[in-house]
Amino acid sequence: MSGLHRRELLHGLGMAGGAFALSRFVPAWAQSGTSGLVSSPEALTGENIALTVSEGHFSTGGRSAHAVMINGTLPAPLIRLKEGQNVCLHVTNRLKEDTSIHWHGLIVPFQMDGVPGISFPGIRPGETFIYDFPVRQSGTYWYHSHSGMQEAVGHYGPIVIDPAGLDPVQADREHVIVLSDWSPLHPHVLLKRLKQMSGYFNMQKQTLAGLLAGKDQSARERLQWGAMRMDPTDISDVTGSTYSFLVNGHGTAENWTGLFTPGERVRLRIINASAMTNFNVRLPGLPMTVVQCDGQHVQPVETDEFQIGVAETYDVVIRPNEARAYGLIAEAVDRSGLVRATLAPRTGMVAEVPELRQRPLLGMKDMGMDMSGMDMGHGGASGHSDPATEGRAGHSMKMRDKSVAPQVRMGPGVATLSPMPMDRTADRPTGLEDVSHRVLTYADLKSLLPHKDRRPPTRTLDIHLTANMERYMWSFDGVKLSDGAEPIAFRHMERVRVNLINDTMMPHPIHLHGHFFELVTGADEHNPLKHTVNVLPGGKVSFDLTADALGDWAFHCHMLMHMHSGMMRVVTVRHDAGTP
Repeated sequence: MSGLHRRELLHGLGMAGGAFALSRFVPAWAQSGTSGLVSSPEALTGENIALTVSEGHFSTGGRSAHAVMINGTLPAPLIRLKEGQNVCLHVTNRLKEDTSIHWHGLIVPFQMDGVPGISFPGIRPGETFIYDFPVRQSGTYWYHSHSGMQEAVGHYGPIVIDPAGLDPVQADREHVIVLSDWSPLHPHVLLKRLKQMSGYFNMQKQTLAGLLAGKDQSARERLQWGAMRMDPTDISDVTGSTYSFLVNGHGTAENWTGLFTPGERVRLRIINASAMTNFNVRLPGLPMTVVQCDGQHVQPVETDEFQIGVAETYDVVIRPNEARAYGLIAEAVDRSGLVRATLAPRTGMVAEVPELRQRPLLGMKDMGMDMSGMDMGHGGASGHSDPATEGRAGHSMKMRDKSVAPQVRMGPGVATLSPMPMDRTADRPTGLEDVSHRVLTYADLKSLLPHKDRRPPTRTLDIHLTANMERYMWSFDGVKLSDGAEPIAFRHMERVRVNLINDTMMPHPIHLHGHFFELVTGADEHNPLKHTVNVLPGGKVSFDLTADALGDWAFHCHMLMHMHSGMMRVVTVRHDAGTP
């Protein structure tokens, strides 16, 4: 046997051994080589479902650590329900600490929402809690812990809800794709290191070599950014230096493979269940038609790549006509790593792993200081940025000028306020500004059906996303939840225009429990419905909310460590008399 063939055999045996090891703790729906959710025998279905949360151990890419698993698997079991049914989920806690499950995106009574301290007390060790609620919707959703950052160590799983009637999305086959990040370091250790040094995991800082090669900022720009204590490479807090990125619990070497027959319409239900990572998703050589976002139907729109924020879901339909392997690529937004899975007509095929693209740099727009359309004193509007001019403008606008945000509580936790935040829903997201192919933006999304509630909002509410990134402090309006932040109060059934203003230089996926909101993109009655929206750095997002769900609800950034550090509030919805 030649050395080459021997190496191929050993590699194949190693991959097979890895696949066998994975199969012991990966649920059937997530195993490599699956033909998809044809009859869903691997899903938990029916009116009574039992889930047990317990300790486990997880390994990938040579990294191994403690995990929290559900029914002994990571990711957790697939739950498949039917719109209109009732479900009782019996959740037993076998951990040594409290746990919980939040049904992300599901419209449930607030007592069933699963957030300790807000909607219920949590599930103590040895106890069983029964979540009992009607299923009022269809689409792609997921579930995860809201206790002790357990979500970061494996406590997450997918939910698929079939519509009561005809599904407008017609496909011959469907695969669930759960994206996640995994570190052998416990999330509490990660958070401690970030508080000690906010750039601890950033291994892509600018260098002299980058300056000389013309890939990074100029020396003058660096001095200006340094004077403002800003780092244009500070895009992700936790990076590929410690994270392994996973598809259905598999790293790139483990090559999760989903099968298809050439010519089929294949539906991919893509869920970002990561703790801290926004992903850019693409299938090189294969266009994707987006048909759902956050479980809600949208008018089909074709694209080549999209960014999926933490906790968002996108359903796409693809049509692979060739009998070859296609790579499903999820690249971290800061380009510190990626995961490659394979879609193929048979097992054993391996798609190409592309090189990481050049990491992006933040600019003045990400500070909320976009001068591109302004007269900068040179006789007209500037179509490009002049760092010297922008630097002077930035200082003159006082990046802690409270007049731009009078409701923000100023203090050490608020380093900057965006002087000129702009609506960025039509902007390509971070890192995809200059790629040559099509990129999805929020402005491309239009709901399939017009909204029923067409009342104009009766009031407007501004909420600032605030931080001192250098000290790793995160908040809404300068107030952390633990600092006695007052609830955000809505009257039952009132219509409110909410403006989210990002005063930081990092994107924030903001999630409202118990509700869907209409993202204001200019599509009027076809504005997309969402439960999570990724607010770009220095940008502003507006949504119209009908406060139709009575109770107390969590409202937070879904970057787990931002939420844990204070970027969270309680939303209350009450009758006029104040009775819940």
